[in-house]
Amino acid sequence: MDPVKIFTDSTASLSKELIDRFNLSIISLHVLFDDESYKDGIEINEDKLYKIIKEKGKLPTTSAATPTDFVNAFKPWIEDGYDIVYVGISSELSCSVQNARIAASEFDAGRVYVVDSRNLSSGVGLVALEAAEYAMAGLDAKTVYEKTLKVVPRVKCSFVIDTLTHLYMGGRCSSLAKWAGSVFKIHPRIVVENGKMTVGEKFKGKRKTVLDGLLGKTLVKKDKIDPHRVFITHSYTPENDLEYLKEGLSKALDIDELLITNAGCVIATHCGKKTVGILYIEKE
Repeated sequence: MDPVKIFTDSTASLSKELIDRFNLSIISLHVLFDDESYKDGIEINEDKLYKIIKEKGKLPTTSAATPTDFVNAFKPWIEDGYDIVYVGISSELSCSVQNARIAASEFDAGRVYVVDSRNLSSGVGLVALEAAEYAMAGLDAKTVYEKTLKVVPRVKCSFVIDTLTHLYMGGRCSSLAKWAGSVFKIHPRIVVENGKMTVGEKFKGKRKTVLDGLLGKTLVKKDKIDPHRVFITHSYTPENDLEYLKEGLSKALDIDELLITNAGCVIATHCGKKTVGILYIEKE
């Protein structure tokens, strides 16, 4: 039986410590400002991203890794005798999974398995870490793939956006919606369902009200939350906000591992500063 290598992509919002601990390899998506292309997490971080956005007064575009990128990343591991399981951002949001499948077809059958996480940010990360734990337990690639697929529909992701500016600049809301959000302090909760982003509640008012709303919607079914691992993932969210959410979750749940991670540049591009979410896996 060949050893198994787990790949995921830079949208998984995983820290270097987690990447190293679980022996993951990361495929970078791309952030593009005019003619300049940057590899997410390698050539650009959130500090640099927001600096360029401020200088240019516009958002970048983002793009998936190409099939060639995937082939070049997979090939050395295949040649070293590993089988691969790749966990990618939802196919409804990016062509990463499609490109990974094209790359997988360049190798013998059964050497590369591709998992569509049907999620984003650390929703992808949660699936990838589950896959890594299966691989570390000594399971073969096919079994890792099959068990990981069963995790996908149990991952729950929601986050609140502080400003509609990025959604507006990226063409995802009208100028009227942006104006209304600014004047009335509307902060939508975005929920990932069936691989797509949908708008849930629209919280109004002060930051604490928004955070309480996110906590409340998360904990309304707290008995279903698997306490093994929960993420608080954010972009430029103040430390006191993160601590507030961490304290709220810790009081309500006995969580084995409560992780706080940065969203990464591709996610931040579309959501903006002070976006923060809670992500977890439901119990079977």
